[in-house]
Amino acid sequence: MMESQSFEDVFDALADTPAEAANMKARATLLAALVDRVTSWGLIQEEAAARLGVTRPRLNDLLRGKLGKFSLDALVNMTTAAGLVLEIRVAEAA
Repeated sequence: MMESQSFEDVFDALADTPAEAANMKARATLLAALVDRVTSWGLIQEEAAARLGVTRPRLNDLLRGKLGKFSLDALVNMTTAAGLVLEIRVAEAA
């Protein structure tokens, strides 16, 4: 019989370590903010990609939510290019 496990969220279930889960959560938050910003521009993908300083295929990966294709560093850079301000909050673990 399989043992049932419960997790705080999907990233905790997918990750092998708490650090990996934290990285995935941060990347997902940035990716979602970027998708919202890019879609609000109403530009064609080539123009939006140029604004972010990436290729159109790279932008397409972003818009399709392909989280695994983006490092935290790359998402931070695109967030800045999109005119967004990144704020980081650190708290004690529960």
